Amino acid sequence: MTILFVAIGTKNRAKTLAITNIVSMYFDNLEFEQFAVPSDVSEQPFSNDETRQGAINRALHTLNASGADLNFGLEGGVHEMDGQMYCCNWGAMALKDGTIITASGAQFLLPDEIAVQLRAGRELGPVMDDYTKQKDTRSSSGAVGVFTAGLVDRTEMFEHIVKLLIGQYLFLLNTNK
Repeated sequence: MTILFVAIGTKNRAKTLAITNIVSMYFDNLEFEQFAVPSDVSEQPFSNDETRQGAINRALHTLNASGADLNFGLEGGVHEMDGQMYCCNWGAMALKDGTIITASGAQFLLPDEIAVQLRAGRELGPVMDDYTKQKDTRSSSGAVGVFTAGLVDRTEMFEHIVKLLIGQYLFLLNTNK
């Protein structure tokens, strides 16, 4: 029985749960391992391009560290459009052969009081901790949970991205038969 080795390029609980939840729905005989890898982008990515690149970099660093079959990188960032700031999220999966698959997820408007702090150079995670008076919101509800009244949490938001990545992977497998 072949084991599918899945490497996760983060120690963040919300992101890790998203990956393990979704991958486990579609594959059996799994082995997961987490790696603390850099994104090689700003602590607070400020565009879709930078956020996407952070996800790709994490997936590639994870592949280099693990040699796993599937290597995931997930990255959250922000971008501005028409003077308003939105949260954006990207995922990447690097395959053993170097193939990179990417997908983007939900985007939602951040309140001006949060955007002002990000424009001043702060990172969203600590800003959200101050705003909610909680610790490590990035590993639980995240900004998405706070600003959607708990209807979508950070794990669920990233699960959608992981599902898009797995779907593209399955499509590649089926077209290369």
